[in-house]
Amino acid sequence: MERVFDFLKKCQTYYLATTEGDQPRVRPFGTVNVFDGKLYIQTGKIKNVSKQIHKNPKVEICACDGGNWIRIQAVAVEDERREAKQRMLDAYPALKDRYSADDGNTEVLYLKDAVAVISGFTGEPEIIKF
Repeated sequence: MERVFDFLKKCQTYYLATTEGDQPRVRPFGTVNVFDGKLYIQTGKIKNVSKQIHKNPKVEICACDGGNWIRIQAVAVEDERREAKQRMLDAYPALKDRYSADDGNTEVLYLKDAVAVISGFTGEPEIIKF
């Protein structure tokens, strides 16, 4: 999991795919954190992406770092613990002007049953399950 975290941090921006009915929805994200042995992402509960995840928690993440890329399929699980939210906000201080651990909007989700595949134009893909 640390390898996946490091890859996403290095990329800074990754793309999260959800579904809305039968329509895929993809948008850029930048938050990723490790807490309590799990890989987390963050959003706001008022956003459409949150509503889509709650309706269908299967997500896929994709990011590219030069000639290598990562795809992660997982189930996004909400963690309502204040400490999980605060840890994410501490990792991304710029978010604190829009979010707080107690605002009722901040949402952190960890990736469950995740399978990450790191690929490139050469070599065999690296598969990481967590």
